[in-house]
Amino acid sequence: MTDAHARNLELQLEWYGEPLGDRFRRLLMRLGLSQAQLAGLLGLSAPMLSQLMSGQRAKISNPAVLSRLLQIEAMVGERGWDALSRAEQERRLEEVRAAQRSSLTIDQSSTASSTEPPQPGDPVTAIQSLFRHVASAGELQGAADLLEDRYPDLAEALRVLGAGRTQDARAYYARVVTGA
Repeated sequence: MTDAHARNLELQLEWYGEPLGDRFRRLLMRLGLSQAQLAGLLGLSAPMLSQLMSGQRAKISNPAVLSRLLQIEAMVGERGWDALSRAEQERRLEEVRAAQRSSLTIDQSSTASSTEPPQPGDPVTAIQSLFRHVASAGELQGAADLLEDRYPDLAEALRVLGAGRTQDARAYYARVVTGA
C-alpha cells in the first residue's frame, strides 16, 4: 500500500468512523449486489466506488451519495429487513436511489421517547452525519477529552455518536432512550 493510500484510509477512518471499503463490503454482502450495482444504487460510477473502497480516494464528495449510503445502511439494519420479500427490498432500495434528500432528513414520525432501536430516518445517522460534517473524529475525541472531568455523559455522547461506529452509536442511543 502506498503512503497516499494509507493516508486516504486514515482520513476515511477519521471522517466516516471506519474505512469506506469496510462499509461498502458489508452492503455488498448484505444486499448480494455487485460493485457496479451498488455504485448505481448510490449514484457513483463503478470506478469511483472502487477507488473509495481501495483508498485511492478518501472522500465521498457528493452529499447526496453520502445521504443515500447512510439511508441504505439504516434500512438494511432495520429490524424486519430480512423478512421483507426481495421485491419489497428492491422497491425500497429504488426509493433511496431516486431520493435527493439531505443527509440530515429525519422521519418526523420518530420520537425521542421511542424505546425501540432506531429505525431508518431516526436521529442516529443524522447525528453522526452532523458531527462528521462539523468536526473530524480526532477533534470530537479531543472535545470529549476536555469535557470528561466535568461532563462525563456529554463526553461519552461525543465519543460514541460523533467518533464511534454506527452499530455502537445505535446501541448507545437505545440504551440512553430506554434508560437501560
